[in-house]
Amino acid sequence: MQQESLKTETQRHNFLVETDWLAEHLHDPHLRIVDMRGYVRNIEREGPDGTKVQDAHYVGARDEYEQEHIPGAVYIDWSSDIVDPDDAVEAQVAPAERFAEVLGRLGIGDQHLVIAYDTHPASQFATRLWWALNYYGHTQVVVLNGGLPKWKREQRPLTSTVHTYEPTSFTPVTQPQLRATAQELLAMLGQQGMTLVDARDTGQYSGQVRRGEGRAGHIPGALSLPREELIDPQTRTFRSNEELQQIFTSAGVVPEQHVVAYCNGGVAATTVLFSLAMLGYPRLTNYDGSWNEWGSRADLPTEI
Repeated sequence: MQQESLKTETQRHNFLVETDWLAEHLHDPHLRIVDMRGYVRNIEREGPDGTKVQDAHYVGARDEYEQEHIPGAVYIDWSSDIVDPDDAVEAQVAPAERFAEVLGRLGIGDQHLVIAYDTHPASQFATRLWWALNYYGHTQVVVLNGGLPKWKREQRPLTSTVHTYEPTSFTPVTQPQLRATAQELLAMLGQQGMTLVDARDTGQYSGQVRRGEGRAGHIPGALSLPREELIDPQTRTFRSNEELQQIFTSAGVVPEQHVVAYCNGGVAATTVLFSLAMLGYPRLTNYDGSWNEWGSRADLPTEI
């Protein structure tokens, strides 16, 4: 049991770093700290059928970064820098060439350990970068536990100086098993050996809340597991591995299954995937199109 616990803790350190560790390594030339702050701004209205409708706007927070950030951090806008502007579905991960250009221009290369942080309560923009880097074959990436809010609560150093690095080469090596298309997911529905997890809030899952002009409800067979449940409400950091394991086991998410997660835009889903990766779940896939795509296509099945 002690050996298994040690293995679990070691694995966790491959995904999460604490603020004290980062403070000690701020000037390590091997690191690239990335500020991923941004928002999904929702405007709520009542739909014609009486349901609550959310109109979502995806925005970055470059102005907040320029005002103050962790020393040495560069900024990536989750809503524009690493997305595909030519995809009809909003917020899809950028093609390999575009992704590599953005990272290389910022001085993030194949040799660097990336430390991602944001201010989101569930670190979903930091985990989005974690997932995107892994999707393009770069596994040297961790998330700052508690993000900028914890860093600031501890009164650690901040700066408004925008640090720049020499441009470098980032070599994308696509890992297709980490990203599912709508057609691939459709083919998986109902098959044994696959668990589908909906990371949105329960209102959207149940159909009481509808996003934009899309349909209400969820993908048939999906389990509801809002990503906020993975965060300790007291410390505002990721729950312990033991707590995470209990949450997933209780929900019926087991390591033997191929786990596919989705949300609205493939972002909140990465908090779920990140947490499962810390526990050593071996087959994890993001349905990147998520409800932005599924909810808008009449040819795809839904349920409420």
